[in-house]
Amino acid sequence: MEEQAPRKIMFVNRRAPHGSIYAYEGLEVILIFGAYDQEISAVFLDDAVFSLKKGQDTSELGVKEFSATFRALEAYGVENRYVEKESMEQRGLTLDDLIMDVEVVDGATLRKAMGEQDVLLPF
Repeated sequence: MEEQAPRKIMFVNRRAPHGSIYAYEGLEVILIFGAYDQEISAVFLDDAVFSLKKGQDTSELGVKEFSATFRALEAYGVENRYVEKESMEQRGLTLDDLIMDVEVVDGATLRKAMGEQDVLLPF
């Protein structure tokens, strides 16, 4: 039986980290998939770039602050971590504002990378 190559799966995070379950649930699913032999990528665009912002204080929201958990992505084999340049610029963020190392790419490069995936999972 021929061995199958790992599938290329990209998680596309677009929503703000708080106010819905999308960012938190997306993070959990990425970590679960990271435990399997797949090529996993995580993309942060639109308001999802705030998920990676340092120094979040959620005490007034009454929810647990989970952004630090995104640093576990590398340990789970998620080596391809992208942030859309335009989304960061529109929200006044720089690489120094983020809690982990990511590759900043423009929208055209991101769309090309998305086209190379076997599966896109939006959150």
